Amino acid sequence: MAAAKHYLDDPTDAVLSGLCGVTLTNPSLLLDKKNKIIYRHPSSIASPSNVSVVCGGGSGHEPGFSAFVGHGALTACVCGTIFASPSAQQVRACLSQRLPAETQGVVVVVTNYTGDVLNFGMGIEKARAMGKKVEMVVVADDVGVGRAKGGKVGRRGLSGTALVVKICGALAEAGAPVEDCAMVGRLVVDNLVSVGASLSRVHVPGRSLQEAKDEEERLGPGLVEIGMGIHNEPGCEKVKTDLPGLLKIMLAQMLDQNDKDRAYVKVKEGDDIVLLINNFGGTSNLELSAVTAETVGQLERDYGLRPKRIISGTFFGSLNGPGFIISVLKLADTGLGPGKSVLELLDALAEATGWSASIRAETWNKEYGEVKATVEEEKGDTRSTNLKVNPDLLKRVLRSGLETLVASEAEITRYDTIVGDGDCGVGLKRGAEGILGMLESDNISEDPLASLTKIAGIVEATMDGTSGALYTIFLNALAASVRKQDSSSPTELTPRMWAQALDDSVKALGKYTPAQPGDRTLMDALIPFVDTLKATGNIKQAAEAAKTGAERTKGLKASLGRSVYVGGEGHTEVPDPGAYGLSQFLTALAEAT
Repeated sequence: MAAAKHYLDDPTDAVLSGLCGVTLTNPSLLLDKKNKIIYRHPSSIASPSNVSVVCGGGSGHEPGFSAFVGHGALTACVCGTIFASPSAQQVRACLSQRLPAETQGVVVVVTNYTGDVLNFGMGIEKARAMGKKVEMVVVADDVGVGRAKGGKVGRRGLSGTALVVKICGALAEAGAPVEDCAMVGRLVVDNLVSVGASLSRVHVPGRSLQEAKDEEERLGPGLVEIGMGIHNEPGCEKVKTDLPGLLKIMLAQMLDQNDKDRAYVKVKEGDDIVLLINNFGGTSNLELSAVTAETVGQLERDYGLRPKRIISGTFFGSLNGPGFIISVLKLADTGLGPGKSVLELLDALAEATGWSASIRAETWNKEYGEVKATVEEEKGDTRSTNLKVNPDLLKRVLRSGLETLVASEAEITRYDTIVGDGDCGVGLKRGAEGILGMLESDNISEDPLASLTKIAGIVEATMDGTSGALYTIFLNALAASVRKQDSSSPTELTPRMWAQALDDSVKALGKYTPAQPGDRTLMDALIPFVDTLKATGNIKQAAEAAKTGAERTKGLKASLGRSVYVGGEGHTEVPDPGAYGLSQFLTALAEAT
């Protein structure tokens, strides 16, 4: 139960206080508190035209990657809440406001988690539309999830991300073009394998003590879990063994060329490699050193490998998790000539507290002038339409659906705790409460576009993670589809017109997710609802189809999202949490019409 005790029980306070602390240990950094962005002070950047390197993701992985911002590493880092990706709005703020205006391009390093890829992808596409040159490098180095289980999602991003960030940052600092920086980042990813192990999951501040008690019973005494993810995802197997036996299994998963499910990188005897031993955050330095010594010994004895560099410490954590991750990087030729090999870039100076090099005295002594914040508010398309809805009816049906969604939070969370990471219910509740607040404080317009625009903005601001990204894309596409049906004279927006707009929005959403009914996602409820509404024009029949679709997810194995990585038989016991939550909302909405 000691792991369930925290100095800060409020997760929001913990994240913001932690980010403030990063700026205090490196005075060349600034914090955009609203958007949770750590970025370099303009006067600390000697060559502002150099490529900027950006990374980010959920908090709880410190020092990754807020403490990697600094000379020779990251230009900025965008942080989400604990274990949840930042929103696309935060990413856009970083790319448009927190990088040097003169920068020739941006490389964005993202770990391969659905929410991170979606939200950073939205921000990147927006930046490209504004004429910025942006490249994305997706890190997928985990071998705990093999090819068969990874399916459409692929490998997760683990501590190898620290090596990618360091190498890309050094090359950018050397003045390389954005194409070369992205190429080398992808080269590193292609030659990188990692696997983790832990004695327990971590306890997130603000969650119940019962979760910690349940975890003690789940894993059991004397067992270690191999392949555990950095967001509390269960691993691929539980074993009872000593440290040498544990490391033998882990190294085999990374390096055994006969394991066709996991042989992602061809590493042979005598190859030049870099070894990274990363602390989850709760493993003692004494034990981590023992892990390092045993790993190096087995690499030489069993594989004929002598690492060119051995790096050990906490780089990409999981709160106070009692575990570690081993990463092996095979050194490949960058083709860029002297001074720009992977090893030289790894050795280059990085003045960032998250890396092993310390901050220079010159940086501490430098006087930094105050930077006046110049934040331009994003202005959407506010032109009205001639389409009309009954505002009282719209408010009534929305309130019914949203209040039902809030009341269902506990059940949705219970389902998601069984098959995911337990944050689906909280995210849906946060978005529903935000829209309910708007309904109470704002007069709903008879113009449906005005209401949709407001709702989309609230969802983007209040819901993070994968669900927030998907709903934001869908609602913005719905607003665009509604506008297409505008007429020259006042026209009531009929159920069939709604159905056509919803159908267009589903197609737009398909550009960003391959999910279809049967993949065990919210699409199992959304698509049947839209298809039935389009076919019948009857919202109650459509809601019933959504409910049936959600119920049918019980027993389906997930093809997308974090549930892909969750083992056991939980999927046979409960429906998909996202599909269930959406069906609850749609059912209550239909009943109120």
